Amino acid sequence: MAKAPKAIGTPGAPRNPAWTRDELILALDLYLRHRVSPPSKNSAAVKELSSILNELGRAVQLDDKRTFRNPAGVYMKMMNFRRFDPTYTAQGRVGLRRGNRDEGVVWRLFANDPQRLTEVSQAIRGCISGRDDASAYLAEDEPGIQDAEEGRILTRVYRQRERSRKLVEQVKAMALKQSGRLACAACGFDFIDAYGPSASGIIDVHHTKPLHTLVEGHRTSVHDLALLCANCHRVVHASRPWLSVEEVSALRTARRK
Repeated sequence: MAKAPKAIGTPGAPRNPAWTRDELILALDLYLRHRVSPPSKNSAAVKELSSILNELGRAVQLDDKRTFRNPAGVYMKMMNFRRFDPTYTAQGRVGLRRGNRDEGVVWRLFANDPQRLTEVSQAIRGCISGRDDASAYLAEDEPGIQDAEEGRILTRVYRQRERSRKLVEQVKAMALKQSGRLACAACGFDFIDAYGPSASGIIDVHHTKPLHTLVEGHRTSVHDLALLCANCHRVVHASRPWLSVEEVSALRTARRK
């Protein structure tokens, strides 16, 4: 006879996965929009965010439990941010102490930049509502590539757009028309100069626009892209925050002095 599954919260029961950077950003956005008077767990705002997170969960096969990002869990996670909020702690209150380390990171990155938080949150929501983009969450991690500060789903969508064959060919054609060569924008490396005609056409393409501009309906232009050699492209994405093309170029210049 099959054993009944253990209830969530009992010893040995399966636990919901830790909250991701994307989810925490959406929870912080909800908290700061209602900072003075946070909505209750039964409010429309909390239920809406619960629904959005479960939509993402369905896209990545994580919502197989009744407690997965339910309104009570969303409310508690939202209220976890109170312990970082000086407008709350200044009154001698401490808020909920339990939480994951990334909550503090997300607070430091976004709490003092509400416009960026709003833009990033809207971009994440747009990706979740677009099922094709949400499926990018399932893509395997790339060795040496760090997720951006804005979270996993925007990172994956961003990387997918960098690989768009049509855009890659367009930006290469534009570079050849303008300069007659495909050279790295950060270090100047030209594969043909180094390896000869057999290396013709080899170059990476990097998306230079901020991740939060990837809102639903945004069309990537060839002017949003830069040519990079594989080494410089890997350096761009190797740490948080990601480096700009100009910063990678400056690193090389500094090393040569």
